[in-house]
Amino acid sequence: MITKSASRAGFAAGTVKRLFPGLADRRLHYLDSAATAQMPDCVFEALRGFEIEARANVHEGLHRRARAATEAYNGARAQAARFLNAYSDQEVVFTYGATSAINLLAHSFGTLMVAGDEILLSVLEHHSNLTPWQTLAAQRGIVLRFLPMTPEGRLDLEALESRITDRCRLVALTHCSNVTGAVTDVAPVVAAARSVGAKVMLDGAQHVAHSPVDVRALGVDFYAFSGHKAFGPTGVGILWGRAALLATMPPFMTGGQMVETVTLGSARFRPPPRRFEAGTPPIAAAIGLGAALDWMQGLDWNAIREHEARLTRSLLGGLASIKGVRILGPLDLRLRTGVVSFCMEHVSPEEVCIQLDRKGVALRGGYHCAQPLFEVFRARGAARASVALYNVDVDVDALLEGVQELANSRAG
Repeated sequence: MITKSASRAGFAAGTVKRLFPGLADRRLHYLDSAATAQMPDCVFEALRGFEIEARANVHEGLHRRARAATEAYNGARAQAARFLNAYSDQEVVFTYGATSAINLLAHSFGTLMVAGDEILLSVLEHHSNLTPWQTLAAQRGIVLRFLPMTPEGRLDLEALESRITDRCRLVALTHCSNVTGAVTDVAPVVAAARSVGAKVMLDGAQHVAHSPVDVRALGVDFYAFSGHKAFGPTGVGILWGRAALLATMPPFMTGGQMVETVTLGSARFRPPPRRFEAGTPPIAAAIGLGAALDWMQGLDWNAIREHEARLTRSLLGGLASIKGVRILGPLDLRLRTGVVSFCMEHVSPEEVCIQLDRKGVALRGGYHCAQPLFEVFRARGAARASVALYNVDVDVDALLEGVQELANSRAG
């Protein structure tokens, strides 16, 4: 682990990179962490330890291995609560990903809403923070309103006053865009929501890999993210919610593990978070995620942010210097991460990814589950590079060289 004390001499991404078995191949330039981040050794160790020493179901088991599984699972919840600076570990609900978390919120918190109530979203949202609310709106007569985007790809917060009304019950926004890399300035959003009595949910899927999250400082009511984008396993995520709000919400799914008592005619459900974790939860994945979040808390995030900003500056500057390349998103580093989407003249995003993959550069191409945003940009998708703490200069250099070669070949 690269801890704060161990990294005072400066952040060494190359040293951190050696903690990630999936990055052992030096020919691989992995720039697709916005889709799925790689996992450090400590996560593999946690997964292996559970599967070998404590593989059993949780909660009701009385034998030794079942008790060990329950202890490890509860420990992962506590680790997640510390990472989020939650008020209590009972505010942490394990889900199967950010999509699962937001659907849970839409279906459960949504039952407390009535026809004519409003939800404020934005044009920058991932489909996972759009389609669940569209479904709720169609089912219950909820009105969806949208914040526009500035020309450079940020939320237009100046439109808050005109888009949020006293009918608004929830503001659900991205914490960081998975297309433009723009980070939301949360304070004015929370202030506007509070002025009309609305709650605030942030989709943190793209933010958590770049800094621990302090839900108390943010002042929000709900926070959702995926494990696989936070250096953890796939198939697990978290919905954090204020305890008082979770207590008012009915379960999204029902079944085993989340009931107090059941008769043939009715059931009484457990309090949160168990109320929202029907059936066997993603036990191993949750334990792996807890290990990842615990590992992240020991890092020097000031140094990491400087490192990622330097790589992002090189990436943005290099792409901007290549003729025929259009960057979708802000060029300055103010409130942005290293998620960089770009288009090339006469080359489809898919072709960009295929050609660069031949040079060992892993990118993402397409609409990135944000098709309405691309309609605003008037672009048919984009290639996307995403910088993480384990990336080094050679990764960015390989991408820029590949894009330049591709641009030269098409220009000739």
